[in-house]
Amino acid sequence: NNEVRKNDSNIQQIEVPIFNSDSAYSYIEKQVSFGPRFLSSKGWSLCADYLEEKLRLYTPNVIIQRAPVTTYDGKDHVLRNIIASFSAEKNNRIVFFAHWDTRHVADYDTLNINQPILGANDGGSGVGVLLEVARQLSLKSPKVGVDIIFFDAEDYGQPENSGYPIVQDSWCLGSQYWAANLHTKDYFPSFGILLDMVGAKDAIFTHEEVSSYYADHVLNKVWKVAHRLGFGKHFVFQKTRQILDDHYYVNTIAAIPTIDIIEYDPTTETNFNKHWHTHGDDMNNINKETLYAVGQTVLQVIYQE
Repeated sequence: NNEVRKNDSNIQQIEVPIFNSDSAYSYIEKQVSFGPRFLSSKGWSLCADYLEEKLRLYTPNVIIQRAPVTTYDGKDHVLRNIIASFSAEKNNRIVFFAHWDTRHVADYDTLNINQPILGANDGGSGVGVLLEVARQLSLKSPKVGVDIIFFDAEDYGQPENSGYPIVQDSWCLGSQYWAANLHTKDYFPSFGILLDMVGAKDAIFTHEEVSSYYADHVLNKVWKVAHRLGFGKHFVFQKTRQILDDHYYVNTIAAIPTIDIIEYDPTTETNFNKHWHTHGDDMNNINKETLYAVGQTVLQVIYQE
């Protein structure tokens, strides 16, 4: 039986699918098997085709949004945002985001810093969780319509001391483009949730400041669900500093109240995962228990709407 009964505030019984962390893990592993997936690379091209093909198994409503873009280093690319819609006819919608590209340099490593990274957690994990969510949505429709959007070119931002002139807004190019060019007209989802670096062992997720400012009600809703499901060790009611991530542009350009579920590590200088933008961000950095906590929380949020 692939369904579990959960009591939603004692008001109604709702059936929520059980998130399969083995499945999510395998989706991450598949992405990593293509190698680094930075803009215009071979691995990037192979992975884009894989993600499109996978999503088309789960819904006929898949759009590839292409856009020309020039990165901080003067290179021209065509980015690809990958968009899948479930119950496209429904007006009441929620939207989930993750970036699918990986970092083109290992600028926080001490060795081979000019070589691209595998990005199992930073890039792979959010996508892996949402592919499993997509699979579940194809088996059981919730009451709301759901959109899943994989942003490209999030991680091709300008490194410090790059030697190039300073370029503003060099990060999150895919979300900047999508937010200004929504894939369908009159698109007004109730809220959005971004997943970024959601796969590491014992990861902690906090109330990040941009999320709190633009979508405090969504943060509280999601964290309360996580606690009710027993994931309080991961979802902590703690306010932490703002992070420039895709949700910033979704909030400020598209005006969709959106939160970021992103790991916060108090022990590192950046407060990101210790393997962030290093060659240590491989499959050893992925933990099924964390994937389950995030994925089951997301499914509960969807099916109780």
